[in-house]
Amino acid sequence: MKPSCFLLLLIALPLHAAPLPGLLPVAAKDLSTPMQIIILMTALTLLPAIIMSVTPFLRISIVLHFLRQALGTQSAPSNQVLVGMALFLTMVLIQPLSSQIYKEAWQPMEAGQLSGPQAWDAGTKPLKTYLGRFVREKDVQLFLEITHSPVPRTSADLDLTVLAPAYILSEMRAGFQIGAVLFLPFLLIDIIVASVTLSIGMVQLPPVMVSAPFKILLFVLVDGWNLTIGSLMKSFYV
Repeated sequence: MKPSCFLLLLIALPLHAAPLPGLLPVAAKDLSTPMQIIILMTALTLLPAIIMSVTPFLRISIVLHFLRQALGTQSAPSNQVLVGMALFLTMVLIQPLSSQIYKEAWQPMEAGQLSGPQAWDAGTKPLKTYLGRFVREKDVQLFLEITHSPVPRTSADLDLTVLAPAYILSEMRAGFQIGAVLFLPFLLIDIIVASVTLSIGMVQLPPVMVSAPFKILLFVLVDGWNLTIGSLMKSFYV
């Protein structure tokens, strides 16, 4: 199994369950095959929501949709293209993390060196460290109060039930901040075009139709896709 796929399954499926033959490790034999299938199908059902929520996919998809809206191109690029781009960029970003989890948790479990709970603990440690890099203390405090959990001594002691939603809030805030910055130059063009069209009496021609070519031309001239994607990817390595 690819390490990146394992990372997603690790988040969705508690490794307390016994694995399916050929797909999951054969270290545990506690559950029957029908129960294993039910657990696996449940994990696969939750997989899309997990990919969109607790990976860099969240910030990337928000920024790309803000960019399309700022350009005013309506449906170009299409939702499928934006989602596909966000997914591939996410795979690039989580590849080191997924490889680490695969080596530290999955392979020892396959070899029978770790039990299910031990593999879960070993796999979530690097995951918590990764998520902890992007969460705000304010968001963590919020969910500690909501769940009535005691304040941990270190960030490594945070539970995923607190860390995951705090990460989602922090990433949404970061995505909206970047999106707002992207909007500013295109908003300036809209204001200038609207002022010019009104001053010459072109009240029946929507300013958006006039400004759209100028915004696209500006974006192409400054190599906007390279700048946007490059800056967005570098934001995860700070």
